[in-house]
Amino acid sequence: MAHPSLPKRVKIVEVGPRDGLQNEASIPTHAKVALINQLSNSGLTHIEVGSFVSPKWVPQMADSDEVFKQITRNPDVIYAALTPNITGFEAAMRAQADQVAVFASCSESFSQKNINCSIQESLERFKPVIEKASQQGIAVRGYLSCIIDCPYEGKIQPEQVASIAQQLISMGCYEVSLGDTIGTGTPLKVAQMLNAVMRQIDQSKLAVHFHNTWGQALANIYQALQMGVNVIDSSVAGLGGCPYAKGASGNVATEDVLYLCEGLGIDTGVDLRKVALSGWRVTQYLNRSPNSNVALALQDHIKR
Repeated sequence: MAHPSLPKRVKIVEVGPRDGLQNEASIPTHAKVALINQLSNSGLTHIEVGSFVSPKWVPQMADSDEVFKQITRNPDVIYAALTPNITGFEAAMRAQADQVAVFASCSESFSQKNINCSIQESLERFKPVIEKASQQGIAVRGYLSCIIDCPYEGKIQPEQVASIAQQLISMGCYEVSLGDTIGTGTPLKVAQMLNAVMRQIDQSKLAVHFHNTWGQALANIYQALQMGVNVIDSSVAGLGGCPYAKGASGNVATEDVLYLCEGLGIDTGVDLRKVALSGWRVTQYLNRSPNSNVALALQDHIKR
């Protein structure tokens, strides 16, 4: 049973096949499909499959349409795609994505380096995407990067995070995922940021997305849980980092988040061993072990 100050249930948004693999060496399409099919049978209900961006910028995602075509869909799972503009959105619709996501930054410098435009210009680009998605009954999720610090500007003010998150919600995003892109967050910094954001946005519309660069991701997730956040982004086997953020190591591992939630008495509905096994299988293509303490601890029990 969960502690009274913690959510009773948490939704895990699995970002490994997209946010994870876009920052790894390319692996074959069939391996991505196998990973998603395994994750689809683990109890996860939301999987980011790929992104429809220019292959010039993110060659690892060039086969996203093929991946969408080849996966075996579980009716209980939302299969989502990242779509930075209307061209990407239309490609995602042809691939029959269930949901799409757009991404903005809290830092002007990071926005320019990452998507070659200012924060406000990036928000303008999303308007037609959100409008068209609304017409087609497709939900749009918003990602916000650099919520604590920026690799170019340093500290980001919590009020700046709150302001841009509020704009994304006002534009029509059903949820904003708050991303600590370079992983410098600590529980105190996270609490200060969330306090500012929650003054403007209900906690039910917030998710957290922590990178583990400085080893603080689980501590930061625990802080967010104590403040009522009940949606957590994580990446199987701790796949991925960020190509535009020097020193940013992988996303927090789904296996580690599941173990934390189990230990806190929080229901996720996800089978930890199935996720861990899928992580071991996909990292074989990368010639390394999962970047997850829990997966490593479980290896003798699941590598069959």
